[in-house]
Amino acid sequence: MSVTTIPPKYSMARSMGAFLTYLHLDAAMTGLVLVFFVTAAVANNIGALGSMAPSIPGFSISAGALPPLKDGAQTTQTLTPAMRAALDSVVQRYRVSAEALLPVFETAQAIGPKHKLDPLLLIAVISIESRFNPFSQSPMGAQGLMQIIPRYHQDKVPNAAAEQPFLDPVTNVIMGAQILQESIRRQGGLMAGLQYYGGALDDDEQAYANKVLAEKQRLEQAARRRNGAIG
Repeated sequence: MSVTTIPPKYSMARSMGAFLTYLHLDAAMTGLVLVFFVTAAVANNIGALGSMAPSIPGFSISAGALPPLKDGAQTTQTLTPAMRAALDSVVQRYRVSAEALLPVFETAQAIGPKHKLDPLLLIAVISIESRFNPFSQSPMGAQGLMQIIPRYHQDKVPNAAAEQPFLDPVTNVIMGAQILQESIRRQGGLMAGLQYYGGALDDDEQAYANKVLAEKQRLEQAARRRNGAIG
């Protein structure tokens, strides 16, 4: 099986710029925020993923083009049909830019198998945890797409990460996948691991785990519908 790769064009400036469009910031505020992120990127001399790749075994670079998604954004050959269908479903459901989410889906697809996780499971967790808002923060201090609490997981920050790694979409997914894998391993199974990840281990009804798996099933159904239509 070939290793899934992530194209280098999704640098921090491009990724953050797309997310700012998704958040509908006005032109003046967008300019100020972009200046901040571009300055930070120059100071650190890194991209969101390209600079992290050396510290993540198995990552390599490739690019290609597929037909446009429904909102007009170009995807790449790195996404499997199931992940492409899931991306399209999320774009329509949450009204988020496909261009902004593409690096997230590519990262989930690349990093999931390394932790023996279905990439769609990671996408389902993101959906439940943050509804794809990369700047989300809970009252407990959990941050980013997969709602990671920084004070508990500083050891998982990649060496070449930016100054605010928990708010960087790609870095957050990389760390979140590792945390989820560890939760499943320590708790001895998927359901208990999901409950632990969601901070609900004492819930006998396993509501959090059931919610994540229901979302994963919805994404899988979207993939089947799309593949059936294509077939």
